[in-house]
Amino acid sequence: MGFSFPVPSTVSSKLDKLGLHRDEDLALHLPLRWEDETRLTPIRDLVPGLPAVVQATVQSAEILYRPKRQLVATVADDSGQLVVRLLNFYPAQARTLQPGKLMRFSGEARGGFFGLEMIHPRFQAVTADTPMPANLTPVYPTTAGLGQVMLRKLIVRALSQIDLSETLPESAYEGMEFPGFAESIQLLHQPEPGIRLADLESHCHPAFRRLAYDELLAQQFSLRLARKARADKHATPMKSGVHLEKALRASLPFRLTPAQERAWSEISRDLGSAQPMRRLLQGDVGSGKTIVAALACLQAVENGMQATIMAPTEILAEQHYRKLKGWMEPLGVEIAWLASALSIAKKRDAIARIESGQANLAVGTHALFQKGVHFRNLGLAIVDEQHRFGVRQRLELSKKGLEPHQLMMSATPIPRTLAMSYYADLDVSVIDSLPPGRKPVTTKLVANSRREEILQRVRNVCASGGQSYWVCPLIEESEKLQLQTALDTFHTLRKQLPGIEIGLVHGRMKTADKNAVMDAFVSNQVQLLVSTTVIEVGVDVPNASLMVIEHAERFGLSQLHQLRGRIGRGNHESVCILLYQNPLSEDARSRLKIIYESADGFEIARKDLLLRGPGELLGSRQSGVPLLRFANPERDIDLLELARMHAPKLIQQQPDAVSAHLARWFGTRMMLASG
Repeated sequence: MGFSFPVPSTVSSKLDKLGLHRDEDLALHLPLRWEDETRLTPIRDLVPGLPAVVQATVQSAEILYRPKRQLVATVADDSGQLVVRLLNFYPAQARTLQPGKLMRFSGEARGGFFGLEMIHPRFQAVTADTPMPANLTPVYPTTAGLGQVMLRKLIVRALSQIDLSETLPESAYEGMEFPGFAESIQLLHQPEPGIRLADLESHCHPAFRRLAYDELLAQQFSLRLARKARADKHATPMKSGVHLEKALRASLPFRLTPAQERAWSEISRDLGSAQPMRRLLQGDVGSGKTIVAALACLQAVENGMQATIMAPTEILAEQHYRKLKGWMEPLGVEIAWLASALSIAKKRDAIARIESGQANLAVGTHALFQKGVHFRNLGLAIVDEQHRFGVRQRLELSKKGLEPHQLMMSATPIPRTLAMSYYADLDVSVIDSLPPGRKPVTTKLVANSRREEILQRVRNVCASGGQSYWVCPLIEESEKLQLQTALDTFHTLRKQLPGIEIGLVHGRMKTADKNAVMDAFVSNQVQLLVSTTVIEVGVDVPNASLMVIEHAERFGLSQLHQLRGRIGRGNHESVCILLYQNPLSEDARSRLKIIYESADGFEIARKDLLLRGPGELLGSRQSGVPLLRFANPERDIDLLELARMHAPKLIQQQPDAVSAHLARWFGTRMMLASG
């Protein structure tokens, strides 16, 4: 681990932020884009908006103080003059731009008050015979304080130090017309001018596809080796229960759907095995995952083992607790509730009941995996909305038992290609249909200029005995700002909607206060609930049939889909209004169009994957699986299929080559996802 050449500590800390810890990481740190600085453009031939390189002599340079401090220089070549303007600059830059000096400027020209100008071009002093770059200039992803020049120097140094020979045999690339690894790396860092930039930037160039395939192979190796390691572990087999399952089914006012039955059959079979279950149960919003999880808990309890369900928010965890308590306590199953907000006395009581085994099932938040919590004999750990937890948190929970079976649940549907790449070490069950009686939700896109119409609609719904949600805009930069926005919206709506009882919930409220508002909403004492995204999961109020999402353009697709899933749970026709503010960016317009046109969570997730890439869809960097940097499973499905086909054979026949390939791509980053 570490670089083979000296790197100043100040630079090293910046590289750490980018995840660059060794020579190989620098070699695999590919450019975001490339600029053609291989030829000069006369000033008279500059085209506004297009990047160009100009070689010109400084005629004048001065620091102006109006309208604000800036460095302004006039430069000229044989064909004309150009203004260079620096709004932020260092003293060294001002000293460099001295009249009479020959300089080279790289940037985009634009029309200014005094003719063409370049704002913040890159520049350097040159002589008449300074050669032009032979290759396109790479522009790398970086962080504050680490400039492109320094990063380029480090990458060139790393490339000269490391072994770029092939790690895998030719059979891994059978039938593929890819360049070699060394050739691909060199080409992408220093492409020759003749290469089409569009091919590089769209990641369609064979060199880029070669690296995407190598990366997918590395990911498949790590996941399959994790699955293999799990096969050697031993869990307590829990035979299919009879009495408790039968009793629960008899007490339910509904029957499981065929999709739920299929998922339950797969989970029950895994629980009966001595190999630890690692299964992902996914289903769209409202598809009925909780009852399947309840049946799994009962199978553990009937075999004398404990079960636990962990959820990322108190609202969701408490929703599970209340539902499971209603189903299970009549069957004699004792449940403990554990959350950070409980009083010390209640916490102690819950922890004692869990440790003694008196509590068959523990439900709670991240408080469940704290050091002071011990289970007597944990046999099953269930994690809901698993992508919201860090992998280490999930591992901490699994360590509460000798080798508990694990069930991960997600209401964010995972596209097939993502499941194939990021969940190759897990078994996946899908509940792909909704219970009967769930009404489709009508989605409307409405500009903020029609706000008064929306207020009237809320009045009408609440006056007729219905209920509504009003979700406040997402302000990612500041939780404090988001809270203030929720408070402002709450007070404004109280003035605009007199006679309607309005409640407010947000993440910073005390649990007791939040619960009081939610209880009032459930019992229809509150007709309109103003909230931040704390209601995204876990809220089930069948009487609520209208949702207004303010500034919908600020939300991600999966979040909009989750929020919309809070309505349509009763007998009323339900409407979700996406209130947006013009003008919309292209990205926001695309997202709103997708959510407007589709109610299928899997299709929405597939399109989200194309828009945002896998990192965001998986819950930032929480999966524990090294995130793909170059490959996109949806775009590179052909490469993913080939990697899945070749990986098992290579693991079996070429274990040393596989180890070398993993070392190149992941270094010491270990596969944690399987736990």
